[in-house]
Amino acid sequence: MRLKRIVVVGNGIAGLTAGDSLRAAGFDGELTIVGDEHHAPYSRPALSKAALLDPEDMTSHQLPASTHEAQEMLGLSATRLDADRKVVHLEDGSGLPFDAVVIATGSRARRLGSGANANPCADELTLRNLEDALALRRRLVHKPSVVVIGGGALGMEIASGCLSVGCEVTLVARDRPLTKALGPYLSDVFLAAARGQGLRLAPSHAVELRSTGGLTAGGQTLVVLADGSTIAAQLVVSAVGDAPNIEWLASSGLLANGRLEVDSRGRVRPDIIAAGDVAAFPTRRGLHRVPLWTSAIEQSKAAALALVRGDDAPQLDFQPYFWTEQFGLSLKASGFLPLAGAPEFLDGDPRHGPAIMRWSHRDGSGTAVAVNKRIPIPKLRRLSESAAALASPAA
Repeated sequence: MRLKRIVVVGNGIAGLTAGDSLRAAGFDGELTIVGDEHHAPYSRPALSKAALLDPEDMTSHQLPASTHEAQEMLGLSATRLDADRKVVHLEDGSGLPFDAVVIATGSRARRLGSGANANPCADELTLRNLEDALALRRRLVHKPSVVVIGGGALGMEIASGCLSVGCEVTLVARDRPLTKALGPYLSDVFLAAARGQGLRLAPSHAVELRSTGGLTAGGQTLVVLADGSTIAAQLVVSAVGDAPNIEWLASSGLLANGRLEVDSRGRVRPDIIAAGDVAAFPTRRGLHRVPLWTSAIEQSKAAALALVRGDDAPQLDFQPYFWTEQFGLSLKASGFLPLAGAPEFLDGDPRHGPAIMRWSHRDGSGTAVAVNKRIPIPKLRRLSESAAALASPAA
């Protein structure tokens, strides 16, 4: 059946890429994009990197204009998907009929002060969307004492940004920061840089927040640790993971094992595709959600082609690409993370300056990592497969 109407639910990078890719693949019918944010799509990774340090006119998050020429319905959430009748129901009571639908509703930040047994705390900030970034920037103007909860890449980036504007920062993390994200070797490299800039570490598990009044009232927030001790701060930022936005699909019949699973072409079924943080998709390491910027882009491109071409579209063979900027270090990694053991040094040593390294995995694949080294992404990807590519004239 020729597709005449496609609805994209989600206006982040996955929705944007899906719309552009559908047009590039030849879809010339009615395209509608629904997004619960009022903004045009923006770079979410920039919010915890350059955007925190931008001058007053914040621009690092801005993206080029889209090419999909879709009808955009912004500031409006989808509440239900009727997959059999092919209708997306919206919070204003209206419905959008479709021939095919793209599910790109992403994920949201988890909060320490949430859950059945938690006490929500108004002074707990997260950093997931543009409003979050603007709120954090406004608070940092006063140079408050800061506690960041979470030792992943996001938590460390936030801690780095807060230190850079002159705040005293304590990072609370149950595990050694960045170990689960990058592995012990690179964790040591980044922790040395972080300590050198004054980051304080609290190796414990935060279990509760207690508010004693907002910053403007001179109050503080108490972060209660697993041993009963507390850390007082004027600002608390949680970076304790994300949760996929799948609640609106509860009655759709599309969820399996409590998650939205897709095939190697991004299909839930022939007329429904999903991409980005919301979807679990096949990788070389199994069926997983991979909440990375490049993952959302690659998934969306593959799924859009599958919607137009069906089984003639190529399957997605995902190779992760990850980057982070924090504490004066810039890291790019091509391949699966985290990394065990010591690396093979291809150029330099990150403990003393710019470096390129490679780790080999049991399945025959590899991961290439560049620290403070300018290197094109295609070359880094080649290095993840073969160290010999470094010496190749074509590299």
